[in-house]
Amino acid sequence: MLMAIGAVIAGLILLVWSADKFVEGAAATAKHLGMPTLLIGMVIIGFGTSAPELAVSAMAASDGNPGLALGNGYGSNITNIALIVGLTAIIAPIAVHSQVIRKELPLLVVLTLIAGAQLIDGELSRLDGWVLLGVFAAVMGWSIYQGIRGKADPLGGDAESEIVAHPMPLKTAIIWLVIGLILLIVSSRLLVWGAVAIAQSLGVSDLIIGLTIVAIGTSLPELASAIAAVKKNEHDLILGNILGSGIFNTLAVVGLAAAIQPLSVDPEVLYRDWTLMLGLTLALLVMGFGLTGWRKLVSRVDGALLLAVYIGYTGYLFSTVVSAA
Repeated sequence: MLMAIGAVIAGLILLVWSADKFVEGAAATAKHLGMPTLLIGMVIIGFGTSAPELAVSAMAASDGNPGLALGNGYGSNITNIALIVGLTAIIAPIAVHSQVIRKELPLLVVLTLIAGAQLIDGELSRLDGWVLLGVFAAVMGWSIYQGIRGKADPLGGDAESEIVAHPMPLKTAIIWLVIGLILLIVSSRLLVWGAVAIAQSLGVSDLIIGLTIVAIGTSLPELASAIAAVKKNEHDLILGNILGSGIFNTLAVVGLAAAIQPLSVDPEVLYRDWTLMLGLTLALLVMGFGLTGWRKLVSRVDGALLLAVYIGYTGYLFSTVVSAA
């Protein structure tokens, strides 16, 4: 048990560090290759911060731990919105200026509904996985189109600030890109082994471990990015990261895991976890479009409500662990 806990801690630390280096290297490489900054913000930074979720879920699925893979994907979305957006908004209200973000908000709602429809039969088949990956490819195409034509969007300015803050030569960027990718794979293997061992020791499902410990751990890059961005008043980058991560988790992370190994889905995933994920996404949509009367921002009150929901949800999940033990 102690070895498993140590593996999880070491895996998470290495995972977060390697993901940060991977994203920095990828963003700098893309900039050297002439990619528009808005596209870097939407694709490289937004999707790249979900590299830990992708690595962990793919590893879990290949090892025959579907609950961990699915719990990590959905749990990360819940953590991103309820914990990270909530905590960040309490520090400073998050204003929404980017038109791209206002398009991504309803898109994430639609994608979440598609994901829910796939859960109804109690299984995510390989076909379901490939459908999700196909939709992800289409979303990537749309993101590239938006990034090329939307040069004046505030998200591009926020991404430019981040790239300027971490300048590096092309050779260095490629080195960090490769090192980050390799360490992502190694650390995800370590984390999955430790998480499964803990679940077995406690006698709980790997789904619960994926929804809590692993989801929180793999969401640390988004948390670090959000806190750093709010200090720099880069509000659009905060939500851009969260929405990009949400789209990536819903489509690529879960889709790849199902394509590798069909995932059996417990009923509570649909009625408890997916329902909460949808509710949080709808809440963020309402806040982002200013329907709460707070001028298109996530206010401190909104943040406190989101954080309270996360605490209640996580507390409930941990109570099931205690009762099972």
